[in-house]
Amino acid sequence: MRLRSLALILLSLSTIAAAQNTVPWGYQGKFGPLVWGKLSPAYAACAKGHEQSPVDLGGARLDTALQPLQFHYIAGPVTLLNDGGTIVVRVDPGSYLVADGVRYDLSELQFRHPSEHAVKGRLADMEVDLVHRSAEGKVAILGVLLTEIRDFPNATIAAFWGHLPEIPGASMRITDMINPAGLFPPDRGFWAYMGSLTWPPCTEGVRWFVLQQEVSISRGQLDTYTRIFRMDTRPLQSLHGRRIQASE
Repeated sequence: MRLRSLALILLSLSTIAAAQNTVPWGYQGKFGPLVWGKLSPAYAACAKGHEQSPVDLGGARLDTALQPLQFHYIAGPVTLLNDGGTIVVRVDPGSYLVADGVRYDLSELQFRHPSEHAVKGRLADMEVDLVHRSAEGKVAILGVLLTEIRDFPNATIAAFWGHLPEIPGASMRITDMINPAGLFPPDRGFWAYMGSLTWPPCTEGVRWFVLQQEVSISRGQLDTYTRIFRMDTRPLQSLHGRRIQASE
């Protein structure tokens, strides 16, 4: 009976924890970023954390000891999801990056408007964050900054944008072979720092890499996204003494 009671208690706690992590949140109004930390105990890091993201990368210092990132991405079908806050692109297994000898497998891409990270106070027009996880569950996110050039569409963005689900909860499977590396600029120089998820529960211990060279997106492509999400960006967070490294 005691074991059964303990099991029921543990089940109850896990149910509560699951509920806490599904408390509604958003980017504006009463559920916006300024109150995330108050919406649920599970989101406490959003208000109390000292290694939060995004940040302004303008104070980065060159670090010649930084090892180049190794990209091993493959083309494959993807699934687009409108989760009510952003467009998430879920990829099939097989793509990964290596940072300091650790392999991080790519799980999904998330789009933001405008960019979440800034450089000396300037935000890019959009940002796409490629979310990776190691075998030990560690998270590494690679950010790519997108800048609008009126008549210069991005080919990889075009492959996604033709299938954007506009209704929250809707998804779309794209069977075309799409390689996420098509989003990368020619120059793979990057900034690096320790931060967090930029959405609740704002978990810290995330390795962030943001490519320094921006990538183009056309005015039409930008308008297509902003018709669905006018703004889905968390405000900049304090560095609290953290160091930002630059590879070049």
